[in-house]
Amino acid sequence: MNAETTEDLEQEETKKELNLTVDVKETSACERHVTVTVSREDIERYFQEQFDELVPKAEVPGFRAGRAPRPLVENKFRQQVSDQVKGSILMDSLSQVSENQDFSAISEPNLDFEQVNIPDEGDLTYEFDIEVRPEFEMPNWKGLSLERPEHEFTEDDIDLHIQKLSGRFSDMVPVDEAVKPEDFIVCNITSKFEGDVIATTSEETVQVLPTLSMSDVTIEGFDKLMKGKQAEETVSTKTVVSEFAENEELQGKEIEIDFEILDVKRIERKPADEIAQQIGIESVDELRNLVRTSMEERLQYAQREKIREQISRLLTESADWELPPDLLRRQSRRELDRAVIEMRSSGFSDQEIVARENSLRKNILKRTEILLKEHFILERVAETEKVEDEPVDYDLEVARIAAQRNDSPRRVRARLEREGQMDSLRNMIIERKVIDLITENANFKATKYDVGEKEDTAAVEFFAAGGGTAPIPDAKYEDNQPQPLQQPKERD
Repeated sequence: MNAETTEDLEQEETKKELNLTVDVKETSACERHVTVTVSREDIERYFQEQFDELVPKAEVPGFRAGRAPRPLVENKFRQQVSDQVKGSILMDSLSQVSENQDFSAISEPNLDFEQVNIPDEGDLTYEFDIEVRPEFEMPNWKGLSLERPEHEFTEDDIDLHIQKLSGRFSDMVPVDEAVKPEDFIVCNITSKFEGDVIATTSEETVQVLPTLSMSDVTIEGFDKLMKGKQAEETVSTKTVVSEFAENEELQGKEIEIDFEILDVKRIERKPADEIAQQIGIESVDELRNLVRTSMEERLQYAQREKIREQISRLLTESADWELPPDLLRRQSRRELDRAVIEMRSSGFSDQEIVARENSLRKNILKRTEILLKEHFILERVAETEKVEDEPVDYDLEVARIAAQRNDSPRRVRARLEREGQMDSLRNMIIERKVIDLITENANFKATKYDVGEKEDTAAVEFFAAGGGTAPIPDAKYEDNQPQPLQQPKERD
């Protein structure tokens, strides 16, 4: 490459630099209002470059292609070229602002392209709002004093867990009897406000437990409400809509919920050897080993949740900066996604995941505020300590979820990508690595782990107040792939 060519390239690079005036106002810890002014000189330069490309090939009546006088071409095509110039200036100037400013953006600029117009004379000025990562003093994350539940599983623990799991692998049979606690009812559910129907769902199978959790309401004493009732009866109750419900108009208001009982079913529990045979395990001993592994994974999940809860509280207690409401609402869906992925990779059933998701949704904005502050702190630790995600991390997480759901890693990955959850998975991987790093540098006190926690909450993914997001999608299975036995089988 000769000197002249090198000089031309350097000049080309210099031409790309805009002489910008940028004014940044801090509207909150996580928001900036940015005003950008592009000089007239830069605007004319962009027009010049566009016409340099257009004139040699412009078609103007009365002239051969590329032969029309430049002033005529500029006059005829100026409006058309103006849109291209505007797009190029906005793209280049936004990129330059991003590179040169000291804030770290966490969202796209809130900029209405159509409202920006290049003036006939003078400079171009446009404004936008943008969400940024807050600046804060890093808390001390080394040497934290934490509690961690510990337990050595016994054979009795495994027996109790197999008894609990037997309900998931046994048959559900219809009974011509009154409802008893722990039975299942098949029912149509209708919610009403002041006599008007809000939402309905059909043929839901619900276990009769002390608490029924829906996406935006909770019914306490559900077992007492249903006890003694029979098929073809309709049972009504009243409850208050969560103050965090997605239907804001009904937040905190009382609604009526009708349960039309279609059928009553009861579990016929199978012995351990039949369960082992049903899920393709050769012996009860192998089943017991599998159960022990599952219980240990749940203990690890409980340890992570307990440790993370303490770390989050300790790290964020001095984080008194406010977060934009729009940011919290957007991130709340990601928090639900992260919680679902965590539970799936730890072997929880769909019923348990729905119950957890319903519980999280009832206070999701407050929880998201804490976790988002925690995320910013963990992200700073990750940057300082050079903690990064690796391809193998995704392979391991996908494989773990696939194994728990008896699915293939290829389909699990495709589903995560289709549902837009890979970003949530990435955050989970990075945050888990940082939590592990903090854990390695912490001081621990062992606490009791409750092995035999009684299941007392049934869950239905139903927005009684209306609205709501799409439910957790079911896995799709090919004909030669067995489906995971998450719920008792129904038998007519």
